[in-house]
Amino acid sequence: MATKQRPSAVGKAADYLDQRTTIGVLVKELARKVFPDHWSFMLGEIALFSFVVLIASGFFLTMFFEPSMALVHFEGDYPPSMQGQLMSAAFNSTVDMSFEVRGGLLMRQIHHWSALIFIGSIVLHMFRIFFTGAFRKPREINWIVGLTMLILALAAGFTGYSLPDDVLSGNGLRIIDGVVKSIPLIGAYLSFLVFGGEFPGDHIIPRLFTLHIFVIPGILIALIALHLFLMVLQKHTQYPGGGRTDKNVVGYPALPVYVAKMTGNFFIIAGVLTLMGATMAINNIWNYGPYDPAPVSAGTQPDWYILFVDGALRLMPGPGWEWVIGGYTLSMNILIPAVVVPGILFTLLFAWPFLEARVTGDHREHHVLDRPRNRPVRTGIGVALFVAFLVCALAATNDIIATHFSLSIFAITWTLRVLLFVGPVFAFFVTKRVCLGLQRKDRELVLHGHESGRIVRFANGEYVEVHTPLDPQEVWLRTQHSSPKPLEIKPATDARGVKRGGYRSDRRWQRLSEFFYEDRVEPATPAELAAAHSHGEHDEIEARTPAALGSGSGSGGGQGTSGPRAAGPRTSGEGAAGRGDTGRGDAGRGEAPR
Repeated sequence: MATKQRPSAVGKAADYLDQRTTIGVLVKELARKVFPDHWSFMLGEIALFSFVVLIASGFFLTMFFEPSMALVHFEGDYPPSMQGQLMSAAFNSTVDMSFEVRGGLLMRQIHHWSALIFIGSIVLHMFRIFFTGAFRKPREINWIVGLTMLILALAAGFTGYSLPDDVLSGNGLRIIDGVVKSIPLIGAYLSFLVFGGEFPGDHIIPRLFTLHIFVIPGILIALIALHLFLMVLQKHTQYPGGGRTDKNVVGYPALPVYVAKMTGNFFIIAGVLTLMGATMAINNIWNYGPYDPAPVSAGTQPDWYILFVDGALRLMPGPGWEWVIGGYTLSMNILIPAVVVPGILFTLLFAWPFLEARVTGDHREHHVLDRPRNRPVRTGIGVALFVAFLVCALAATNDIIATHFSLSIFAITWTLRVLLFVGPVFAFFVTKRVCLGLQRKDRELVLHGHESGRIVRFANGEYVEVHTPLDPQEVWLRTQHSSPKPLEIKPATDARGVKRGGYRSDRRWQRLSEFFYEDRVEPATPAELAAAHSHGEHDEIEARTPAALGSGSGSGGGQGTSGPRAAGPRTSGEGAAGRGDTGRGDAGRGEAPR
């Protein structure tokens, strides 16, 4: 008689937990959750796992750091040049942690590199979401959550960067003090409140320490949990392709495939960060010394994510931009680049999903991502913002560029000032034209196929090149999207000649919609594809090509019509109307009339 197999300890623990919490139902549901597979989705995983490494290394550092601005004399063995030097307890404990604590320097550098990678992966992740339209309904809330996490990550990076109280971090705090004081009316009072008195005060390091290890990480953990919950609840977005619609998800289940992948990714990311911390020196504070307001050396820049603010401050002219109004001094040369411009930027980003939905008139749910080429204006604006960031980052290094290349710092500054206004505009128009050109290329490929290089001569002496038809997957990829048209509004007056209220507001939104969608290329329709392949003898030649025979198309026209939106779901009545307009016009061109 077969003996009954006894359950393992893990099985007993799982059964015990399930009987008391019914967690098995949740685990079963999550295990069957399907996730699409694409390399760009790893950007979010890199941010998550970098944050885990940040928390682990930060826990280690917290046990040895002393968040105090009390003055002490350095008594450590290394570096010997600091023997007896007066410094804050925060700086002293950081140096001691680096040279006296086993693994202290390694943990410091792992922590710093993790912070840089964490913020960098969030920025790239947000760029991916922006360019592909993953912020559209129903993910507007998740977009806001992600942007809030980015702001908190910047705050966490700055507060942690300022804790060692060295020359670099002290100068950064001095800049923040100037930015706070530039705020009209309340600036001086706000600075006094933040620093606990006149700069630098005696309380700023303990306050930054509390923010850095308790407040900001706690909010970040809560937002990460909310972000992941919304992602699971709303389904994961997926890139366009055959069989992928807004009603399904094509991918792999969470267990065992994605759990195994994510586990492997975590160990790879943690290993790379450890290797970077062990081999790449960063933020060697003993080279700069404890904070002293007197020395402000050239060649010192903040971490990369603050470069755009530093660069904007360097590019802003000084003379003539300090205004005295009613006895109050407005330092516009600080207020505009450090407060107004970042405020406008993040306000625009927070409002973008709602702005785009308004100018598109599209309030449907979207689970299939856009190809960036199919949204030229959005892609152009994203590239323009990236170019502006690069210009400001270069401006933050204008002194290094001047000394290394023996150039005039004034010439560099003026060149970058011009580029800050010209560069983003030029990048926008170039990107927009490239996207429209790629759309036209996709349309030509769908209608005529790939160039094969094979020339055929007919009996009447005509020479033609035989094109290789696209397979259904390629056709679907290039035709599944809709091409929004500018908003249509009611006339300014009704049938009785009475002016309509709200017309001016509607007209403003229409103009903005025209800016977004007036220049567009309509995707090929099934009718246009059938017409393009109705060439008589040409169809017979294409049907005899190896590619056509291998694809099982049967004839030149039949292969193409199986791919475009005749076989796939139509996304909206709006898009169908737009395609009908194109079919009614020029079948070979496909551009909407202006």
